[in-house]
Amino acid sequence: MSGGVDSSVAAVLLKEQGYDVIGISLKVWDYGRGAKENGKTCCSVEDITDARDVCNLIGVPFYAFNFKATFEKHVIQNFVDEYALGHTPNPCIQCNKHVKFGELYKEAQKLGADYLATGHHAQLTRDADGQVHLVKGVDPDKDQSYVLYGLTQEELRKTLFPIGHLTKKEVREVARRAGVVTADKVESQDICFVPNHKHAEFIDKNYPSKAPEKGFFMDGEGNILGEHNGIHHYTIGQRRGLGIGFGERTYVTGLDAERKTVILGGKEDLLSSGLKASGVNWIQALGNNKECGVKVRYQKKEIPAVIEKIDGSDVLIKFSEKYPAVTPGQSAVFYRGNEVIGGGIIEKAIHS
Repeated sequence: MSGGVDSSVAAVLLKEQGYDVIGISLKVWDYGRGAKENGKTCCSVEDITDARDVCNLIGVPFYAFNFKATFEKHVIQNFVDEYALGHTPNPCIQCNKHVKFGELYKEAQKLGADYLATGHHAQLTRDADGQVHLVKGVDPDKDQSYVLYGLTQEELRKTLFPIGHLTKKEVREVARRAGVVTADKVESQDICFVPNHKHAEFIDKNYPSKAPEKGFFMDGEGNILGEHNGIHHYTIGQRRGLGIGFGERTYVTGLDAERKTVILGGKEDLLSSGLKASGVNWIQALGNNKECGVKVRYQKKEIPAVIEKIDGSDVLIKFSEKYPAVTPGQSAVFYRGNEVIGGGIIEKAIHS
């Protein structure tokens, strides 16, 4: 329970359905280090208090676990290391894989739990043979199936998503009916440990030894255009906040960590014909049908594509038409209709 309305309602609904519910919140970061400036993070001390109040209201036990060491190892270190490589990571995916559906489930089992339930906007369907299908939540604006692609069949069989069939408006209506304190709570849009989307500032302040050094902006021909403050300040497709002016719209089209270079170009230079992804997890067997929809960022639409080659846990994807700003470090998630069949981390965009 993050202390937000979604996980609160998940607990309420499970209790109403007759489950023996236990509420668990995680302390994953020292919020005294500045990540609570706007009151829009999750899992802070205040959020844990809200989760406890909900559990008290509906009459279920509540536990708070200190997972700071696990979170630091699997989420924050990955976040810092990826930015140092010129990548743009999604820490929520690492948190789901290693923390919530990894270490947390182990702890829940010690408490006698049969399932791990969360407030994710996603749905699960189950076949008679035990196969589980991960499906988008009904609210297209809140669907979180993208960040869950790393779960295995074994993990999904032990998972419940109680609110996936509800819109956000309906979730809040259930919360108001139940009288929970989180009914009208503003939800976080930030990374939980990074306030105001200031990821470079977070790295500079908390991990200065890993902060990339200054380097140069270059164009596609290798001409130096100016100096930048470190590649971790930039991401593919970025146009604003470059600290350098041009007569025409200019975008970040590449990041070269080895040369400490930020490559700039025009909008057409952002277009990719496909991508390579690694560490792919298949929830469903691909079969002979290699066509799918590929989502390359959370809350973006799927791109019609074909899976051209599979080499171990690596795949090559060919888009039906060129697509802009494919970003290493983000995830490529493969869909068939509303179902997630798998996904992996984007290694590179393919431009040929």
